[in-house]
Amino acid sequence: MPDKLDAGQLDGFDRKILRILSTEGRIPVTDLARKVGLSKSPCQVRVKRLQAQGYILGFRAVLNPAKLNRDQVAFVEVKLTDTTEGALGAFNAAVHKVPEIEQCHMIAGAFDYLLKVRTSDMRGYRRVLGEVISALPHVASSSTHVSMEAVKDSAF
Repeated sequence: MPDKLDAGQLDGFDRKILRILSTEGRIPVTDLARKVGLSKSPCQVRVKRLQAQGYILGFRAVLNPAKLNRDQVAFVEVKLTDTTEGALGAFNAAVHKVPEIEQCHMIAGAFDYLLKVRTSDMRGYRRVLGEVISALPHVASSSTHVSMEAVKDSAF
């Protein structure tokens, strides 16, 4: 067996396992095996192989943003004044320190980054934008898009 499989080398069982684990990360192996049509031992071996080969990065709890008073979502386009490696590195490092920034993607296009920001309400968002995001290294400008409703929110 090759050291590392690419996505094209995953078989149907592997794909079913990944699909189920992406939504039911705590499913017992016996239930997972039944759902994919394998016995427990081969299923367990496949899950361990998928973890070892980096297809499964880990497991985590999915939190309820409303219960945590963080159900306001805004997407922020950010343009930088400088896009040298040093400037990008400084921005990236600073983003990791902001708990309200849930996701940060470097973008090829009309702006440099797209941030997903989660706060309690619009007032909280305005504070984070004005005091935190605008003060991140090399930020030239930003443009905000407020999410009215999450229609689909999944990894796959």
